[in-house]
Amino acid sequence: MLTAVCSTFPHTRVSGPEPSPPSRFADCSRLCTWCAFLSHKLLLGQQYYSPLRALSPSSLPNTTTSSPTPTQPPRNKAHKKSKRKMAVLKVKFTKNKRDKLAQVLWVLNWVSVVTGIILFGLGLFLKVEINKRRELMSDREIHSVPNMLIAVGLIACGINFLGGKICYDCVDTTKFLRWKLLMLPYIICTFFFTFCILVGALMCYTMRNELEESLFLGLRDAMRYYKDTDMPGRCFLKRTVDMLQIQFQCCGNGGFRDWFQIQWISNRYLDMSRREVVDRLRSNVEGKYLMDGVPFSCCNIYSPRPCIQYQITNNSAHFNYDYQTEELNLWRQGCRQALLEYYTQIMQSIGLTVLIIWLFELSVLTGVRYLQTAMENVLRQGDPDSESDGWLLENSFVETARTNFNIIKNLGKCNQIDTTNNGDPNIDVPSTAHYGPDNVLPKQIPVVS
Repeated sequence: MLTAVCSTFPHTRVSGPEPSPPSRFADCSRLCTWCAFLSHKLLLGQQYYSPLRALSPSSLPNTTTSSPTPTQPPRNKAHKKSKRKMAVLKVKFTKNKRDKLAQVLWVLNWVSVVTGIILFGLGLFLKVEINKRRELMSDREIHSVPNMLIAVGLIACGINFLGGKICYDCVDTTKFLRWKLLMLPYIICTFFFTFCILVGALMCYTMRNELEESLFLGLRDAMRYYKDTDMPGRCFLKRTVDMLQIQFQCCGNGGFRDWFQIQWISNRYLDMSRREVVDRLRSNVEGKYLMDGVPFSCCNIYSPRPCIQYQITNNSAHFNYDYQTEELNLWRQGCRQALLEYYTQIMQSIGLTVLIIWLFELSVLTGVRYLQTAMENVLRQGDPDSESDGWLLENSFVETARTNFNIIKNLGKCNQIDTTNNGDPNIDVPSTAHYGPDNVLPKQIPVVS
């Protein structure tokens, strides 16, 4: 081959004067050296990129140099290296580490099933506690928190049961193939599920205002219907309010003075023959019997003095009594505040438990993501015993967010119709109809009427 190249090279025409025979011999020598250099590179298995103009005599390597200079790396390879994206939190896994990770995640998923049962139990407990005193609350969205905890608990049992099965099969590469297409949708659904757990935990802390408003309206209506013991549907409210004030050691909605503004004694038990009763009814615009008294359930059982529940603000009606200076033998705290503190304590405890469960579920989800990426990289390499990389995100957070944003932005474009051609989307589509052997539109035969 070298002889053929040398024999053809002297006949190559170059610009300038005709070279002398000694110069042609030098050119041929340099070409032989260059061909030997190329043969050496090909034997070493290196791919050499060189433009065709390198075969000109002016670009041949100089024979006086001791060794040829190494070639520079191709620009396209360096360009690819510069554009290579770094994975987020990349970890290298061996075969042993992958197996141990799959086994640990299998155990943790079964623990997560137990946490799902705990979430279900907490939601059920909160719902029962609210239903115990539903007569004292208005019909507001206060059941959203227990309902969400119950739903999240049931979903947690199903998702983590499936996750345990997937992690158990990930020990074997052949079994992982059946879950390969399901792994990414499973991780996405689990991510939104853990987000719902976080929302449930935050709702336990933000429910206080709604609960306070519901208690205010519910207690106001319950005190208003306290006297309606003979009316169906309201006859139980007197007992409910009395038991509430005794158990929680409270009185009224916001305090004992709330009873002064409503008629809590039924007209059936008022002696209309007494002038005092009639005058009190007539003195009120709405015809209500109002007085400065409270029900017996407002009395403080720890007070050494007998309960004073009537004419509370009348000092002359009682011996050695001053309602402004002496501590009253009534419960000072309002029932709204007492119930609010009771439910707030329950919801804060539940919220802390749900928050801990959320952190645990998030750690399990992180481990499943590492296992998924590590197993997929093993399948790409083709060697089940080789090392593989696992990561949380293949690209950076910014690149991932930008890619997802572009996907969401282009979702609606696939259903849009180009209206530039009078709304016809097929105006530029070539017809594929075959009219005959010559693809000529057949002539229409006019119909003779």
